[in-house]
Formats: sequence, C-alpha cells, structure tokens
Amino acid sequence: MTDLGTGAQGSAPVIGISTYRQQAHWGDWRHIPADLLPADYAMSVERAGGVPVLLPPLAWPDGARVAVGRIDGLLIAGGADINPARYGQDPHPQVTVWYDDRDAWELRLLAEAEELALPVLGICRGMQMMAVAAGGTLVQHLPDLVGHAGHGGAPAGYSSTEVTVDGEGRVAELIAPAVTVPSHHHQAVDEHPGYRIVARDGDGVAQAMEADGDRFAVGVQWHPETAADSGVFDGLVAAARERAARRG
Repeated sequence: MTDLGTGAQGSAPVIGISTYRQQAHWGDWRHIPADLLPADYAMSVERAGGVPVLLPPLAWPDGARVAVGRIDGLLIAGGADINPARYGQDPHPQVTVWYDDRDAWELRLLAEAEELALPVLGICRGMQMMAVAAGGTLVQHLPDLVGHAGHGGAPAGYSSTEVTVDGEGRVAELIAPAVTVPSHHHQAVDEHPGYRIVARDGDGVAQAMEADGDRFAVGVQWHPETAADSGVFDGLVAAARERAARRG
C-alpha cells in the first residue's frame, strides 16, 4: 500500500470518480436506487496514493462546478454506451441502452475540468466520453469494422488485447511499449479533436489517447483498474498531487 503521508508534498490528492445511479440489490434490499461502481476503480486510486471520492450523477446544474472545484483529479469510469445523439448519430441496432443522466453529468464534469486544467483519466467509456466532449465521434459497433467480437470479452469478464504504445508522450512514460490488456468494449473512439492517439491494437483500434500540452488528460480503452498495479493511475495521482501542491 502506498504511504499517503501527511506533509505538503506527500499528502494524498483527492480523485473524483464518476458513477452510475441505478437500481441495485444487496442483503434483503431489492430494486433500490443506488450510486455504484466496481470497487476496482477506487482501490486502484488508493494503491496509487490518492483518496477516491465517488461523484454520482447530479441534476443540479452547478453540481459539476462545485465538485470539480474541490477535487485534485478526475477519473471518468467505464460503463454503458453513450447516447449516440451526443455525437450527432442515430443509434446502431446494437446500441440499445444508455443513461442520459450519466452522459450529461460526465460532460459537465469534463467541461469544468478543462476550465480548471484539472488532471483527467478516462477508462473505456471514459476515453470515449472525453472524445465526445471534445466534439468527436465513436465507432458504434466495432465488430462491423474489424470483423470479430474479440474486444468484447465475456458478459462479466474480459478478453485480452495486445496493445502497442507510441514511443513518445505521457502514456509511453507510464506503461511498457507493448502490453497485453484486459478489454471489454464493442465501441471505440473514431474522431478525437484535441487528442493524439498514442496506442493501438493489432486491428488498428485506438487504445489510448492524450492531449498535448502540460495538462494530464489521458484516455485508455482497456480496463487498467482490474490489474494489481497500473501506471496510468500512478500518472493521474502524481499529476493531481503536483496540481494540489501548486495551489497550496
């Protein structure tokens, strides 16, 4: 476990993580509205030295501004498909479920994070949402493009994807040049204004992207939170710690 420390340089930055608001079951309770997310995300932030705080979808228009103003870094987590209307398309027959409250919330979070130059990491859906927030588009059903469903994993599991990382940039500093990653997605980033694709798989699918400049703004298409250790979480937490230290 990373020592979170108590001094100014060693203090743990607060990382906000977007979540679902859905019905859930636990104990004797059934069909209870709950703010939820797999614990792997928060545990990965903690391992990297950060303090995770869940950010459930809020209808309050100023909620994102207040939340982003009180955290040091933002993680847009994985999850369901984004409503294709968000990027100007009709839904593919395989795109049947989306959550407009979460879509709207994450778009507001990303807009506020950009305004404050907050470090951001997007995972799977999170990478796709970063592209959409920037005015980009998605490949709605990847098997139509690559001819197989190998990226999709099992209903509650992951497939393995071989990824090659560009030799320059933030992602290259955080992970190995060639990695085998856990995948569970049927969509991918297509257009990505303001971001550079820095990793692809053997099908040519965009697997990581990052913004130019000093700000940490990174998206990965795979699921690093399912690994015991991940450089991209280390990168997010380090960037958030540096920003917090500059703010005093």
